[in-house]
Amino acid sequence: MLDYILSTGGGGAESAASDCLFNGMCFSSQSSFLGRFRHFVDIIDPRTLFISETRLKECVALLDHFKHGTLPPGTTDQQLWEAQKVKQAIIHPDTGQKIFMPFRMSGTDTFYYCVLLSVLQWLNQSHNACVNYANRNATKPTPTSRFIQGYLGAVTSAVSIAVGLNVLIEKSRTFNPATRLIIQRFVPFPAVASANICNVALMRHNELSEGIDVLDSNGNVVGSSRIAAKHALMETAFTRVVLPLPIFVLPPIIMAFLEKRPLLQAHRWLMLPVHSLVCLAVFGLSLPLAISLFPQMSEIQASHLEPEIAMATDCKVLTYNKGL
Repeated sequence: MLDYILSTGGGGAESAASDCLFNGMCFSSQSSFLGRFRHFVDIIDPRTLFISETRLKECVALLDHFKHGTLPPGTTDQQLWEAQKVKQAIIHPDTGQKIFMPFRMSGTDTFYYCVLLSVLQWLNQSHNACVNYANRNATKPTPTSRFIQGYLGAVTSAVSIAVGLNVLIEKSRTFNPATRLIIQRFVPFPAVASANICNVALMRHNELSEGIDVLDSNGNVVGSSRIAAKHALMETAFTRVVLPLPIFVLPPIIMAFLEKRPLLQAHRWLMLPVHSLVCLAVFGLSLPLAISLFPQMSEIQASHLEPEIAMATDCKVLTYNKGL
């Protein structure tokens, strides 16, 4: 984004870059899918998992200095963008608190691989539940009792769907070949997508009852909207439907090609580790693709919200944090 500003902004480049950082924006434009994709590829960099507390404080302090116009001499744009990347990867935009490392988006690929190797389905769904909760809209506090209810409901429903899928696939062996093929190829994706939707909805159901904050163009809270919360959950749930799609489609195609290579033909024991690496690589691609479908700070027409919110502001378009 900085390169773009410098190439198109002429003498106003420095001001434009400053405005972007001052408003907490991102290195890539969030108005396009490609821009959001570039941004989230940067944000989910697994290296941010190993940022020390000292380094995080340095990044936050540097951005605070920038905001107040007290930057140390010699500070470069690259240092500012790097500090912004670290902060966005680790700090929740609503609470200002650190997201627990396993539940950050940058940790999803790494911890997903660990879960992939586990035979315990509940561990996978528990991790999904915690990721959904940690990256929710947190403008309203969630009571512990509601978190527990949501967790139990999310994991129970998701695991039930997964177990039911396994039972159905096992039973498909007794069906005729055509029916068995349909079940084995077309049932897993909708089952996983349904489990993901249940997980998101139940872990974030508090937002539907309490509403989420909507902001005007100056970043001021206009009110709490249940309608905006519904939009946020629908958008997030849709990303969870898209997320597993590449995983179901690409690995079989890639493995069909690799299995014909002389290396795997000669060393069949490599099949499982290669397949695992392919799945991990595809998931690493599918995660930024899915969460880039919608901007994290989404927009909604004020006229589409509750009447009391529409009448409380002159802004026609309001924003809200949909979560990830």
